[in-house]
Amino acid sequence: MSMVQLKLDEGWFEICEAARLTPGRGVAALLPDGRQAAVFADRRGRTYAIDNRDPFTGAYVLSRGLVGSTPEGRPYVASPLLKHRFDLETGACLDDEAQAVQTYLTDRSN
Repeated sequence: MSMVQLKLDEGWFEICEAARLTPGRGVAALLPDGRQAAVFADRRGRTYAIDNRDPFTGAYVLSRGLVGSTPEGRPYVASPLLKHRFDLETGACLDDEAQAVQTYLTDRSN
């Protein structure tokens, strides 16, 4: 059984079985310190994790956003509220360079 894990300061934190992630859709995960991460899988099986909090509204909704990619192939999630796009690899906001969200290193363990 393959598990998705996030790298935190304290070490690896297990999120869920990889099979529970639907490509193109996100899930929210509560982290040990009370923060939330938005976790995504793409159709190739690669996983991404960013902060679930939308910095423009303060709402914890990025896990419910629309997943897409730029013409150059960069994966992003668009916030369901104001539609700002966040790069899933870097956390940078593609629509306002002054904003960004935290990213987390992910791993699938067997």
